[in-house]
Parts: sequence; C-alpha cells; structure tokens
Amino acid sequence: MDYESFFKQKLQDIKTEGRYRIFADLERCAKDFPYAYYYNEGDPRRVIVWCANDYLAMGQHEKVLNAMRGAIDRVGAGAGGTRNISGTNHYHVLLEKEIADLHDKESALIFSSGYVSNEASISALATHLPECVIFSDAHNHASIIQGIRNSRTPKEIFQHNNPTHLKELLSRYPRERAKLIIFESVYSMDGDIAPIEAFCDLAEEYKALTFIDEVHAVGMYGHKGGGIAQRDKQDHRLSIIEGTLGKAFGVVGGYIASSSYLVDFVRSFASGFIFTTSMPPAVAAASLASIQHLKMSQVERQRHQERVQKVKKRLTQAGIPFMPTSSHIIPILVRNAHQCKLASDQLLKEHNIYVQPINYPTVPRGTERLRITPSPVHTDQMIDDLIDALKSVWDNLYIEYAA
Repeated sequence: MDYESFFKQKLQDIKTEGRYRIFADLERCAKDFPYAYYYNEGDPRRVIVWCANDYLAMGQHEKVLNAMRGAIDRVGAGAGGTRNISGTNHYHVLLEKEIADLHDKESALIFSSGYVSNEASISALATHLPECVIFSDAHNHASIIQGIRNSRTPKEIFQHNNPTHLKELLSRYPRERAKLIIFESVYSMDGDIAPIEAFCDLAEEYKALTFIDEVHAVGMYGHKGGGIAQRDKQDHRLSIIEGTLGKAFGVVGGYIASSSYLVDFVRSFASGFIFTTSMPPAVAAASLASIQHLKMSQVERQRHQERVQKVKKRLTQAGIPFMPTSSHIIPILVRNAHQCKLASDQLLKEHNIYVQPINYPTVPRGTERLRITPSPVHTDQMIDDLIDALKSVWDNLYIEYAA
C-alpha cells in the first residue's frame, strides 16, 4: 500500500470540501486580551479574538498569574510523576477540596483535561457497573462518546434535550438494572441548555445515575459559579458533575465532583487517571486561585452577560442570522463550508477579527457557522467593529441575511 498517497488524498478530500483546518498561530497579549498577535503571515499582526473559550478572561487575571508564578517559585515546573507515584502535590489536594465545595459535593478528582475526565470517568463507571446501560444525549461531546465506546457497554441514544424520548428508552429496562444518563448543560456549538430538572426527575423515577458535563457553564452561572445546575438549584440531585479548568477558569484541566465513594472508585479504577502524569502544580495553583475568585465575585459574570446581550441585540438589528440561544454562545449561521471559511478569512485579513469557522464533523453539513463568544473585556467599540465587519463580509460573499 502507498501510505503517503493515501494520507495525501484524504487531506485533499477535506480541502476540496472546504473543511481543511489551519491553525491560527496566535500570541495572546497578557493583560490586553482579547488582543493577540497573529503570526501565520510571517510578521505578527494585532487582531481581536472573538472565539476564545477563556470566557471571562481569567487567563490574564492578576490573581491567577500571581498564583502560577508563586507555585513555580515554590515547587518548580512539573509534578514529578503520576498521582500514585510522587505526583500528588499539596496544590492538587487543595484544588480538589475547592472544586468539591464549588459544587457542594463530598469529593472531587482532577484530570489533565476535560476530555480525559469524561472519557476516563465514563469508561470506568460503565465498565464496572454490572449490566450497566448508558443513555446518552444525541449531541454529546466526542469525549463522552469515546468513553462510552471504550466501556463497550450497551447504550441508548436519546433525542437531543428530549425527556419524552429518554423516558421511552428508560421504560424498556428493569428499574433494578444499573443505568447512567449522560448529558451536557450547555452545548458548545448550538449554545442550547439541557432540561436538567426533567432529566433528574427521570433518573429518580428509573433509579439511574446522572452524569452532567458542565464544561461550558462552570464559572459562568450560579451564585458560586458552579454552572447551570447550580443556577437552577438542581446540583444536589446530580450524581456526577464534570467540569473543566480550561474555559471560564482560564487555565487547563478537567475534573469530576461527586460522592466520596464514587470519586474514590474512579480514582482507583480509571486508567486514564491512574497512568497519566499529574497536572503541573503551578496549573493547579492558578486554577485554585481562579475558582476562589469567581466563587466570591459576581463582577465578571454580570459584565459578561451584559456583553452577550449587547452582541445579540446588535446582530438582530443588522440582520445577521444567528441561533437565538439562552446561553453565552452565539452561533452565526453561514450554512456553507466554503463560504464559512471565506468569511473567516476575510474577517481576519481585512478587519483584523479572528473567528474560527466551524464545519463538519463538528457540526452537521449545511449548518456551518462562525461561533462568537463575547467576553467581559470586549468593548462597545469592538462590538461595533464586529457588526460592521460582518455586514461587509456578508455583502461581499452574498451570504443570506436573516429573514
């Protein structure tokens, strides 16, 4: 077999479809986000980032930076091993206690990423629970899907955010059989929110565990920043809350929060946790500082929501089509892979605005989009410039406006 020709042809196929991905070589400006320097064209050029997952700009917060610097000076760069072999630093222990308190759970466990926390936890739980059946939302993240696959456990896929369909599927199984219902609170590409209370009602009726992915909500919602479940006063009803340290908290890593026994079970049986070098202590220290700040401060959340509403209002006034979500994620619809890529390129080249095109397989074909994520540090002038730039690109590319 000609391996190189195979690889080349596969790459050419996705280039022809208009969904070949090019990484933007960016240098974020500390203390000056959302500005960044763009390096793909050689000489760096200053651009404004409109698609970052550092939703609250905590990646540049002075408390977070000072905590990271202080930890490096105190304990060095790396953890020195897996959590089982010399890699459990005191910062890890403090962070897990803080996460448990954030979600009002007994215990928590940190992982190297949100992807790993989903894949490792789901795989361990479903593999070892006797005769477990998984009930998974049709729009769940790739990390959840991979965890389910690795468990080789029977699964049922219920229609997105549809309690009626979930109930129908649950009713096919005996109540005494082990069940795990998995869903997200905020879905990252559509920005819609799960009916958490209805799912918890079904879990209680059919004696199922619930696993909620709150990665796009932690830090953002709730009186302490515990997510949508906390905002809606449903967090105490959820078996496992999974989150990330890499979005609103501005650092990197993932975690689960649950009962002491369940967390200890995952710690003891999840290979994705056991055999991975632990998070650098400086990362844990920075995450700890970020969580502690956002548990007490409402300023970032309030400013963020005000910015989001302003962008949505301006998009509506301009006739730019977007999905009217109730969350902070604003998907601007292009509905064509080639035009989506061209729109992103023109925004960057002609207006110094960076928004990544979102194409298949991240979203279904025909729903291609630009995903806008306003932050507390996007100014009124930046919003005005964004709207003007979008209108210019829509006119140049003959992209359809909202009806």
